[in-house]
Amino acid sequence: MAFLFRPLLKSNNDLIEKLTNAGIIKHNEIRDAMLAVDRGDFISFNSYQDNAQPIGHNATISAPHMHAYALEYLHDVLRPGSYVLDIGSGSGYLTTVMAHLVGAKGHVTGIDHIFELSAMAANNVNKHHAYLLETKRLQFVTGDGREGYAPHAPYDAIHVGAALSPAMVETICKQLKNGGKLVAP
Repeated sequence: MAFLFRPLLKSNNDLIEKLTNAGIIKHNEIRDAMLAVDRGDFISFNSYQDNAQPIGHNATISAPHMHAYALEYLHDVLRPGSYVLDIGSGSGYLTTVMAHLVGAKGHVTGIDHIFELSAMAANNVNKHHAYLLETKRLQFVTGDGREGYAPHAPYDAIHVGAALSPAMVETICKQLKNGGKLVAP
């Protein structure tokens, strides 16, 4: 879908409008949450282009259309009060959007195996969404995401931003609530 957005987009609003007009974002809740979290706070160059961008440490922030597809797939379980795990949280962008969707009674944990990425994610969130960390609605931890993150399990939703082995799928699925959803590449 990256072909839809070749012109340089200048704002988060332009990006979300393009994703909505292309039919990728279907639900108002997803659109509103993505509008509330400016991608420019999480990547400093080509922030609004619909392609993956490097964020350091051999990691990337996924293309915005991939984030939108993941959020749409998880839409029915990303509701107020939900508990969510984001494995490979990287810059913290998608994790922060999810925190907006789960509301004040929900909780989102982002886990990354690289400390510097977890620290960068928290710094990115602190730019305009510090209250999410202060209220513990959102947290970033450094650890082996291949094992999930048991302290807040079971989860309504688990997003994985990297490839999974069959053994990893089995381990992570044990941390889902009945009726929960896992989305992974």
